[in-house]
Amino acid sequence: MRGRPVRSQLTASALGGSPLCSPYMLSFLTLSRAFQGSQMLATASLKTFCTLFLSALLIACSAVPANLSSSGSDADRAAKTLTPVVLSGTRWQLLRFQGGDGRTLVPDKASYIIDFQSDGRVNVRFDCNRGSGTWKSSDPSGLQFGPLALTRAMCPEPALHDRLVKDWTFVRSFVISNGHLFLSLMADGGIYEFAPAPA
Repeated sequence: MRGRPVRSQLTASALGGSPLCSPYMLSFLTLSRAFQGSQMLATASLKTFCTLFLSALLIACSAVPANLSSSGSDADRAAKTLTPVVLSGTRWQLLRFQGGDGRTLVPDKASYIIDFQSDGRVNVRFDCNRGSGTWKSSDPSGLQFGPLALTRAMCPEPALHDRLVKDWTFVRSFVISNGHLFLSLMADGGIYEFAPAPA
């Protein structure tokens, strides 16, 4: 089912001026731009977008704890209260890809896995292929992957497999909402949604 066009008018100031908002606001605005790039959004996508908005807003603009000192710069006070989401040691399976053009790709089985290692390595399973590479997160919402060393078998889901391989090094940010991991591509290219994978 298709819904009406969504036009986002959100700006940085709309989420408040607190420095505590900044890292999470970046993740949310990245997601917002990816959604507003679609001409038409399905009702399910709109519901997901609203859920992300509420989660980001609650995290980003929560009140400053009372025990924060009023001395020092805003950046210093923010650094004392922000704890980056840790990806190290987590394992995720792909649920869907939502493109900036509104196209959605869904795997027919749990055959796309990302396994973040604590040493900066990442192991992956993309359908019938397996591989490894590197990852780094230099701030609470930033994420980048290095090139993958991947096997080259012909897989039964070439559209999704080939898209993920092509997009891999274009991931620029992430957010975790309601237990799901969302990876956002640069230039509003789209969003990959993952759920926790069994060990």
